[in-house]
Amino acid sequence: MVRARRVSLAHKPALWAQIPDWAKDADGYWALAYTGTIAFAVNTCLVGADRVPRSCQALFAGKSSMMMGQVGSSAQANAAVLSAAIALGGAEHQLQPAVAAFARLQAQGRLNDDAPNPQCMEQALDDVYVLWDFNALAFRDKLRNGADYELRIPADGSVTSGYTPIINRHAPHPNAALFTREYIFSDADQLNLAHGYAWPIRIAELSLPEALSRRLLDAAQYKNARAAQPAIWACEAKTLGTTWEQNVLKNKAAAPT
Repeated sequence: MVRARRVSLAHKPALWAQIPDWAKDADGYWALAYTGTIAFAVNTCLVGADRVPRSCQALFAGKSSMMMGQVGSSAQANAAVLSAAIALGGAEHQLQPAVAAFARLQAQGRLNDDAPNPQCMEQALDDVYVLWDFNALAFRDKLRNGADYELRIPADGSVTSGYTPIINRHAPHPNAALFTREYIFSDADQLNLAHGYAWPIRIAELSLPEALSRRLLDAAQYKNARAAQPAIWACEAKTLGTTWEQNVLKNKAAAPT
C-alpha cells in the first residue's frame, strides 16, 4: 500500500479503533469500508437440492457447469481463482492447484467465461455462478426465480477482499472528503452498506435489525474465508490473464462430432 501513502491523505475517523487491524493502515492512509467474499449461487432446480456443491472440491468433482467471468480482466473472476486456490491448499503466490482444476473444467466444457448477471441466472444458463457474495445476494433478489438459488460461501475456503475510499491529498477541498470518511464509517452508513448486501467492516460493533440481518448470509458460512494479501495479490494478478490463457483456455473442449 506504499502507493496509497503517496497519493492519499491520512485521516482516522472517530470510530477508527473499531476497524479491525487487518483492514486498515496503521497511520490512517486507508481503511476498508466493506468487504466481499467469493460465493457460489447454485441453481437447485438444475443440480438438485441434494447435490448442491458447498465446497470448491465438490464443485470440481461434480458435473455442474459454472459461470465466473473473464479471468485477467475481471477482478471478480480473478478473485474466484484465488478463492479456489485457497480452498485447494494454495495461496496468492501458489495458484497452480486452482489453475489445474479450472483447466479440467474447461476440457470438460463446464466453464463459461461470461460475466455472471441476473439475466443469465434468470435464464438458468449455467448451474453455478461464482461471484462476490453481495452480487449474489443482490442478483437473487432481482430474479423471478430467486427461490431456485442457494447461496454458499465455499466451505473449504474462500477469499475476502475489501473496498477503501481514499482521500486525494491533492484535492482542492480535502476537508469535504474527511467528513465523507467520517460518515462512511458511522453506524448510519455501515448499516446502509449492509442494506446493499455488503459486509460492513464494523459489523461486529453494529446492532443489525433482524430484517437487515436476513439480507446477509449467515456469518458461520465465512469461517474458512480469509482476507486477501493485497501486496502479493496485486503482483500475481498482473500475470494471471496470461497464465489463464496458456493453461486453461487452451483446454477448450472439443466440439462433438
